[in-house]
Amino acid sequence: MNEYVLCKVKMLYVILKLCISYCLFVLFFALLSGFKRSVLKTRNYYLLLGGNLGDRSYYFSSAISLIRERIGVINSVSSLYETEPWGFEHKNWFLNQALKITSSLLPAEVLEEIHGIEKKLGRKRNRTGYRSRNIDIDILFVDEEIYYSSKLIIPHPRLHKRRFALLPLLEIVPTLRHPLLDRSVEEMAEYCKDTMKVSLYKSATTKSRNHE
Repeated sequence: MNEYVLCKVKMLYVILKLCISYCLFVLFFALLSGFKRSVLKTRNYYLLLGGNLGDRSYYFSSAISLIRERIGVINSVSSLYETEPWGFEHKNWFLNQALKITSSLLPAEVLEEIHGIEKKLGRKRNRTGYRSRNIDIDILFVDEEIYYSSKLIIPHPRLHKRRFALLPLLEIVPTLRHPLLDRSVEEMAEYCKDTMKVSLYKSATTKSRNHE
């Protein structure tokens, strides 16, 4: 009788272990799935292209193609604006254009891809102040998120002070709110004190503004 009871206890112990292992297995994959969904969630990125050297239109079209290839889906493209150099003087004025893209990449990954695109197009980075450049790509917003690291701050810390960034952005997302200033793009453009000249260079077509 004792041997029978002992055998039953051992069987129950084995079954219990199997049940616990199965539950832990299911829990692990549920947590892993949730983590992946969190990391790989889709975000809307708002970028600004700029440049004042070489064939500006060529660099912009090349940058847009590479962004589509490396970062995500381009949803909207603003008109092109010609702007006075900000923070320094130069005979060549800048072109600026805003993009809305959808991507599953993290902000740090998008920044890395942006640097790769700039390098591919011949951009030479210099950290000694504002300078002329053939292509510059800035992240202005990531939805209405706040992101801070040693290499990247979102929203862009000088966005609200720059008409050359606000006016193109105003075309594609006027109601997006700055999470720290609690102002929409439209409100920031209205109250911006920047006096540098910004003028329409080439209007966006309906197709390019809703770039799908």
